[in-house]
Amino acid sequence: MQDDTVTMQGLAASDTSSEKLNPSHQNIGAVQMRIKNANSHHDRHSQSKSMILSENVKVKEPISRHRRNHSQHNLILTDIISPKEQTVVEKEGYLLKAKIADGGKKLRKNWSTSWIVLAGGKIEFYKESKQPALANVKAGYKPEWVDLCGANIEWTTEKSSRKNVFQITTISGNEFLLQSDIDFIILDWFHAIKNAIDRLPKEQICTPRNLEFKLQRSSSSELLSSLSTESKEPKSEHRKSLIFRLNYSASDTNDRNRVKSRLKKFINRRPSLKTLQEKGLIKDQVFGSHLHLVCEHENSTVPLFVKRCIEAVEKRGLDVDGIYRVSGNLATIQKLRFVVNQEEKLNLDDSQWEDIHVVTGALKMFFRELPEPLFPYCFFEQFLEAIKNPDSNTQVKSIRRLIQKLPRPNRDTMKILFEHLKKIAAKESVNLMTTQSLGIVFGPTLLRPEKETGNMAVHMLYQNQIVELMLSEYNKIFSSEED
Repeated sequence: MQDDTVTMQGLAASDTSSEKLNPSHQNIGAVQMRIKNANSHHDRHSQSKSMILSENVKVKEPISRHRRNHSQHNLILTDIISPKEQTVVEKEGYLLKAKIADGGKKLRKNWSTSWIVLAGGKIEFYKESKQPALANVKAGYKPEWVDLCGANIEWTTEKSSRKNVFQITTISGNEFLLQSDIDFIILDWFHAIKNAIDRLPKEQICTPRNLEFKLQRSSSSELLSSLSTESKEPKSEHRKSLIFRLNYSASDTNDRNRVKSRLKKFINRRPSLKTLQEKGLIKDQVFGSHLHLVCEHENSTVPLFVKRCIEAVEKRGLDVDGIYRVSGNLATIQKLRFVVNQEEKLNLDDSQWEDIHVVTGALKMFFRELPEPLFPYCFFEQFLEAIKNPDSNTQVKSIRRLIQKLPRPNRDTMKILFEHLKKIAAKESVNLMTTQSLGIVFGPTLLRPEKETGNMAVHMLYQNQIVELMLSEYNKIFSSEED
């Protein structure tokens, strides 16, 4: 039997009882209706309709006046509510994003740039902008997203050292940080997300991420009933995540209290510093200790480290260009500092200390890290008044009297140091280190005020002049003869 095929433009009624459609719908697409012959093996009531619609057409269920059962039509709708119709993009753009907690479990903070889309009560994170939703679904791509229902948003300065950072905390225990260096951009995002959270119902525990319906042989009444049932029943995984978060908070508090109790017991039972020093577990430090304490520990008036450095420099550094002015490798100097603090025996002739600038750098660091400088704080103003005197003989006598008043460790260490620097200056034709150069290097290191004031430049000038004068008049200042 041959089928009669009728092809027409627009929509036409199949029988006289059909409703006439609006003429504006005539350009929707081609509708092909195949009416099978009455003598066909199938019943006439099993006729099928296939509609080919363009993508821009919104599906509207026609109101049929037929008394036929709707279930007789095989209606298969995929994505009845298209993504564009379901959610409206409120805001989108690039921001820095870091996820710091997942279900209450802390994560390592890792900042990354993301294309952020705020739509439909949730935030989606994409790696790049303008990613088509359908293309992503077809490719199996699922962006990371945040359900804003019941979420909390607040500015934070403790979670990151960056500026303009706010935190989003969800009811499932996820925490996100969002940041931008541009003030008005991050402010707009904050208000947009906060408004989106405020618009969501408070009593609703969670909102389904997407509503994708694939209905077969169902009517519109069944669709509405399924939607109402789905919205009334909260998802089980959200209830579990909320319970997990509460349990996690309680266990976290108990762990903190337990740690505090253990630390308190440990602190109360710990031995004293004197006991640890007697057992040899803690050794007296050379760097950073008071000069008189180092000398008392070594039973001398000049620290042993100072003597060894001076011997090493006089042995292989008097002719070195820029001695004491050129800096050594800081890492090696710190290594030498560590060895001096931890070990009693020190061999500066070892190959690892072959760079003489490392030795001179460590010696300068020793004097620089003294809690009270070689010229004590209480004598600072007196030395400045002595150098301000215009008469050179008066300067020498005043400085000599002040040095004799110094504590024995300070005076003896100062004498051996300036004697060594005088030998350096005697080789100025080779090492290019004059008394003026040595004054610039050692002035601020050996002589400084207890509290810095606005006269730093003036003080530095006087500090250099004092060292330079003591080198030039070494024999008169450090002689043992009485005035």
